[in-house]
This record gives sequence, C-alpha cells and structure tokens, in this order.
Amino acid sequence: MPQISKIRIWEFTKDFLIINVGLALYALGWAVFMLPYHITTGALTGVCAIIYYVTSFPMSYSLFMANAVLLLMALKQLGWKFTMKTAYAVFALSTYLELGRQLMTDDAGNLIQILGEGQDTMACVIGAIMNGIGIGVVFLAGGSTGGTDIVAAVVNKYKNISLGRVILFMDFFIIGSCLFIFNDWRMVVFGYVALAIYTYTLDMVVNSTRQDVQFIIFTRMHEAIGERIIHETAHSVTVINGEGYYSHQEVKILITIVHKREAVYILRLIHEVDPAAFVSQSRVEGVYGNGFNPIRA
Repeated sequence: MPQISKIRIWEFTKDFLIINVGLALYALGWAVFMLPYHITTGALTGVCAIIYYVTSFPMSYSLFMANAVLLLMALKQLGWKFTMKTAYAVFALSTYLELGRQLMTDDAGNLIQILGEGQDTMACVIGAIMNGIGIGVVFLAGGSTGGTDIVAAVVNKYKNISLGRVILFMDFFIIGSCLFIFNDWRMVVFGYVALAIYTYTLDMVVNSTRQDVQFIIFTRMHEAIGERIIHETAHSVTVINGEGYYSHQEVKILITIVHKREAVYILRLIHEVDPAAFVSQSRVEGVYGNGFNPIRA
C-alpha cells in the first residue's frame, strides 16, 4: 500500500506539471501570436479576445470572470470533482495569459508584434498550432480548460448531442460574430483558419479523441483488476475462462473498452495490481451503448 500511494502521488504531481506546461503553451500562443495580430478563434477565449479588441479589457480578467460564472452555474449539474479540477485550470490559464500579456506589452502599452508588421498569416498558423498542442497536452493529462467545455458538458447531460458537435456550433457562431461586430471579413477568415489548424493539431496530439480503446488482459489477479476498473472508471469488464496452450494452466481473460483519454490510467491500474499481467491494447471505433455512443438506426 505505501508503494501504491507513492506511485499515485508521483502520477498526480506529473499530471499537475504537464497540465501547467500545456496551459502555459496555450497562453503563450495567444499572448505572443494571436492577440498582437488581432486574430480570434472559437471557444470562450475567442469571446474574451473579441471583448479585448473592442474594449482593451484584459483577456485574462474577462476569461476568469466568465469561467467563474459558468462554474457556479454548472456546479450542481457536473459535481464538485469536475468543478474543482476545472477551477484550478481556469485560474492557472488566466494567470499565464496575464503574464504573457505583460511580457508582450511595450512602454506605450501596445502589444508587440514579434514577427513584424503584416505577418498575420504566419502568426495565425503558429498561434493556432501552439494552442492545439497546449490544449492537447492538457487533455492527455486529464485536465480541462473550462469555457465552452462547461456549456457543452451541461448540454450533453440533458440532450442527446455530442460534446464535439455542441462546441463546433458555438465556435462557428463566435467566429462569425466578428463580421457583425468589426465588419471585417479578415477576422472571420483568419478565425476559421485558426480553428481548423487548432482542431487538427489537437487531434494529432491526442491521437484522435473519438477513438476508444479495447484492453484484453491475461492475469491471475482478475478479481482485483476487474473491481478497480468497475469502481474507478465506470466501465464494465467481461471475464472469459482461458487455458495456456503451452502450460495447460487455466487463466482468466478480462476484456474492457474505455475512452481513449482513460487508456493511460487503465495501464497504470493494471501495473499496480499485477505487474506480470499480459495486456493487449487496440483502437476501436463505433462503440455503442453502456456509456459510449447511442445506437442510431
């Protein structure tokens, strides 16, 4: 037990550091490349960027306040665990954004265009890539940045609409609003380009979050592993009786399917219980029912 506690403390510390690195990279992409060149994109950060362009009100402040309201509204629906974890990410992201803004502000109070004037396209590409990598790193470590994720999570809880679809609708609306606010097609085009690059980069980093993972586990400690998977991941496990052809010894085979983001946690769990387990991991698509996608005709 003490050994397991040490492992969990180390894993928590590592995930905490990784989340902060991802948030810092995301904030740097905004402060260094997106904001100085008046480029926006979707999500709540895009809304706060628009507010900044119109009023010069610091993006970090508006992002923190908007997320605080959303978290309070979502507390009852999403629970303390989700709320507290997201609250930290919101605080850290707001802090990194403010530090980045101060770093990129000159003596006259203007944001420095580090690439030079007229380099909007390059700034859009680099900024979007940094944003995608940053959020991808956060997701891989089990973190969240709040914002429209909170709205999408609430909608998904009560309506049969996927998180990705809700977020996509909101992103298109946010970016499209620039045309009516600024009467500037440039911001709309760059916004959609940034969204496309950001989304593609994010998918590359997390290796496609739409894919789920199937584990086939050969172990002599099937009960302990099965109990932990059921109680710690909310997924089920199927047990199959097997026999080693060479040894002719009986062995229990566990089969479970989990979300891609849970794959690392499952591997850690198996290693904690039975380091000698033989595990096969494979990607699966089109998983329906029991906590996955609903079956549609």
